[in-house]
Amino acid sequence: MKKIKRRSDCPISYALDIFGDKWTLLIIRDLMFEGKRTYGEFLNSDEKIATNILADRLETLQCAGLIKSETDKQKKSRIIYSLTHKGIDLVPVLLEIVKWSAKYDLKTGAPKQFVEKIKNDKENLMNEITAGLKGENKFYVRSQKTNK
Repeated sequence: MKKIKRRSDCPISYALDIFGDKWTLLIIRDLMFEGKRTYGEFLNSDEKIATNILADRLETLQCAGLIKSETDKQKKSRIIYSLTHKGIDLVPVLLEIVKWSAKYDLKTGAPKQFVEKIKNDKENLMNEITAGLKGENKFYVRSQKTNK
């Protein structure tokens, strides 16, 4: 089990010790908004994460209690990853990052409809995403990309 080394008791430092690199939040994004759940699906993301980095970040996220893994019932050799309650609690954080990035990045890939929903109906959007992550329904940002 990988232990996360804390640099201080600062809350920002604590968060950065877990997801303060350029890959970890992208894995969380893929789980949260894109419905990706397997190692291969993460490898196929646009950012092209290296296999050794992906393996390390998945281990870090599991050790931090943000994700869990289980063996796929149909294909025993495949591992399925999902967010834990602690990981799901990052929904508002990631939505704010998307909103901020959409405001300042002129080339943003965020679907316009999704960004507008963050701005105008964030509470319902958070509930919709959270319900999807808990298996109550499905929510994927990629299904909203038609209205850029």
